[in-house]
Amino acid sequence: MRTGTPQEHADAARALARQPRDASATRVRNRDSVDDRPRGHLTMFGLSRVRFREMAHRGELPGITKASW
Repeated sequence: MRTGTPQEHADAARALARQPRDASATRVRNRDSVDDRPRGHLTMFGLSRVRFREMAHRGELPGITKASW
């Protein structure tokens, strides 16, 4: 059930239309903090899987070691 007058609805619609397209929280995408890659993002490190692997092999991530068994 809607509340408010048609004028209030029109004002709200205009206010939303004035916002930039990328202001919506649903358009935000997790990206790699180094090379801005959008896919394979590891939230805990803020890196993509590719960058994480490279940095782990070079020993640039403290506490991360390559598994070997």
